[in-house]
Amino acid sequence: MKDLFSPLGKRQRARRANSRGRKLSEKGENAAAIEEYQRAITLDPTWSAPFYNLGLLRKYRSEWQASLDANLRATELAPKDEAGWWNLGIAATALGRWDLARRAWRGAGLDVPEGEGPLDMPCGFTPIRLDPEGAAETVWSQRLDPARARLSNIPLASYCYGDVVLNDGAAVGYRKSEGEDVPVFNCLALLEPSSLSTWCVEIELDVGRVAPVDVAFGELERLAQERGLAAEDWSRSVRLLCRACSEGVPHERHDTDQAEESAAAPTPAGKAHRVAIAAHTRGEVNDLLEDWQPARFGAQLGAIEIEFSHA
Repeated sequence: MKDLFSPLGKRQRARRANSRGRKLSEKGENAAAIEEYQRAITLDPTWSAPFYNLGLLRKYRSEWQASLDANLRATELAPKDEAGWWNLGIAATALGRWDLARRAWRGAGLDVPEGEGPLDMPCGFTPIRLDPEGAAETVWSQRLDPARARLSNIPLASYCYGDVVLNDGAAVGYRKSEGEDVPVFNCLALLEPSSLSTWCVEIELDVGRVAPVDVAFGELERLAQERGLAAEDWSRSVRLLCRACSEGVPHERHDTDQAEESAAAPTPAGKAHRVAIAAHTRGEVNDLLEDWQPARFGAQLGAIEIEFSHA
């Protein structure tokens, strides 16, 4: 008869508890999953897997200290497992534990610069999926380090241009940038709110007698950037994708039985463009639009409305 209290027997029981925890987590029964992972840890505290799974689950619940503690132990038990180091780095970043974040990224095999405080470790231009379990809007960003990104688009809601967000380390879908597939990372939390708010104005252009739309709005975007603001024609930049495309590689044609998808076509001449402007105040928006000189483009401006602000 097998001795269930021997090291081999304890590992076997721990495996069963860990397996139950994973199944419960997949069904969204997180509290019960945590109990099973903790049971596995009690049975065999020398095994890294339940620590890793517990840290992963705590990460997705935004329980950062608990995630850090579990992932720290997982990396101690399995120092060659890069996934544990990545989750440790994310939790450390969420808590502002920059010394531990540097240690984690080095453990994951990254070349990390020396220093103190937030990392200066640019990781490129990358799409970030905001509110992954909700609207799942995807915007472009500049990654400041492996787990932080500054938003470079003006989001539709709940976030602002310039927000610094915490991003996950696992790619969930891809987008094209200069002909290359670039991974999409899910947003886990807002770290540093932007001081800019999102304003919106409808602009109708008489494109029959003036410069092309690209030229008109390109000038508006340039003026905004010169002032540390941003402008974006949502009517042309926003595209709706089915879930399969959003979490994969977007394609041009869709089967009719897939979730609704609509690639937004350019706004027809004579129709109003919905233009977003990232600015601190309505006065800044007014000044920007006045200096843009709408008459040069035969532009008719609608009312300026605030869409979202962290203030």
